[in-house]
Amino acid sequence: MPRSSLLIILALLTGCAGGRQAPSGVPDPDASEYADDGSTSEDNRSGLPPAPILDSMAPAGEMAAEFRIAADSAADEEVLDALADAHPDEDAEEDETEEQPGPSGETALANAVTWDIDVETYNNHDRVQYYLDFFQGPGRERMGIWLERMPRYEGMIRERLQREGMPGDLVYLALIESGFSNTATSRAKAVGMWQFMKATGKGYGLRIDSWVDERRDPYRATDAAARHLRDLNARFGSLYLAAAAYNAGSGKVSRGLGRLPEHDEDPLKSDATFFRLYDTKWLHRETKDYVPKLIAAAVIAKEPARYGFAVGTAQPAAYDSIIVPTMTGLDVIARLADTTVAAIRELNPQYLRLATPPEVASIVRVPAGRGPATVAAYAELPAKKRVTFVEHVVVRGETMGHIARRYRVSAVLLAQANPKVSAKRLRVGQRVVVPTGGVLSTTVARRMAEPVVAAGTSSSGIHLVKRGETLSEIADEYGVSQRDLRRWNSLRHTGHIRAGQRLRVAAPGTKPAKAAGSKTHMVRRGETLTGLAKRYGVSIQALRKANGMSERETLKMGVALRIPG
Repeated sequence: MPRSSLLIILALLTGCAGGRQAPSGVPDPDASEYADDGSTSEDNRSGLPPAPILDSMAPAGEMAAEFRIAADSAADEEVLDALADAHPDEDAEEDETEEQPGPSGETALANAVTWDIDVETYNNHDRVQYYLDFFQGPGRERMGIWLERMPRYEGMIRERLQREGMPGDLVYLALIESGFSNTATSRAKAVGMWQFMKATGKGYGLRIDSWVDERRDPYRATDAAARHLRDLNARFGSLYLAAAAYNAGSGKVSRGLGRLPEHDEDPLKSDATFFRLYDTKWLHRETKDYVPKLIAAAVIAKEPARYGFAVGTAQPAAYDSIIVPTMTGLDVIARLADTTVAAIRELNPQYLRLATPPEVASIVRVPAGRGPATVAAYAELPAKKRVTFVEHVVVRGETMGHIARRYRVSAVLLAQANPKVSAKRLRVGQRVVVPTGGVLSTTVARRMAEPVVAAGTSSSGIHLVKRGETLSEIADEYGVSQRDLRRWNSLRHTGHIRAGQRLRVAAPGTKPAKAAGSKTHMVRRGETLTGLAKRYGVSIQALRKANGMSERETLKMGVALRIPG
């Protein structure tokens, strides 16, 4: 089915199961501190105190890895688009194409192989032959890549399908849905290896929000897909009708079946019924071709060498699972596990923002054998160092909305990352965690590097009162007493002020004090304390003291550095 490269790339810088309703089947959570299975523990989410989050800038090597993944996904998209649209008119003349290696027709299954779906009966169908030619022709290069990926997940998928009483050969559905890509996204916004729509994924217990999308988790999504296929098979009594319903939705298949006449030799619950339905106008072409496409892909994937494809050599993912009790940057986990962020992201594609979500415990997979050491190192790490993050220092006149727009994140995400911060009572100098996501855009990076000046500061010594401000806060901001403010502005003893009111913040004939915390500097690659001290005319010791830095502590790129006045 159609895919959108743009959405894939956006997701990196962050099936066809339709909008079908289905019963929830969330596995029981595994409460142990150290889990060895990634499929059942992700739902262990107790409410815990939040923490700041992620590093805003990725090293060049990590960025290169991200762009390689994006390019690979875009190539997948192109062929998946062509695969979904590969249904020319039935009476179109056959193209004269170069003969591809490998058998076709009745010779395709000459070598005995075992199946647990009915391939032998239908492998000579015209559309099966069409897709055999497609996979060996226009789609050959990507098909080879998909077959190379397949061993990484095949054993896991077969085991989980069989656990639900389903044939292991339905693994080939993931081949035609996504090419075994966890980041695949269709034009209809179906996501992941199994191409779940949001409603269906949530119906089968997958978490889908701005922080986590378990449709991208190969283990959790496979569990959900196996249960979904089990339910469809129970409803329709046929694997191929179930596959068609997986593609189009149960309602469309049910309506089509309702129009078929009874057939003594073919009860309305058999694989043959699908091919009777195929010959009607009651299914869309894409759904009609879904099963022939599955059969053709299965025939090649079962014996790739017979069709001139290399046998896949990718190894099954080996990992340990750990539980992190608070929001934690994936870069921190990578460092503790002595691996790369790219490796952690490959094992945990469900995390959209380079950090685990706030206020919950989360399961994170790390390379096999590194779990115990990572758990031990995490326990020894001070809480304030368990995350790296972009931190914004609030200046006068700012709101959460202003901050969200400055960094181009949603106000909802900003609020989620700062549950203890009152949006209506921001204080000057208050630190706000900004969940900027993956690699920053150049626009955002440039804005972050600009010195922040207090909004509304006036050389005339006049302060424009903002909604929610108090006289006490304004006095603290300018280093004056409330008594002076009341006297300079002829206020009553209560000190009542209103939004929009103009207050004098300095005695007549004097300059106003500089607002506290009115300047910060976002550290960029290559900058040093010495260079910044010279730039702003302050001492290195003053910079260290203003930012609580020890003598051995170095600058971190993306961190907001307070510049003392």
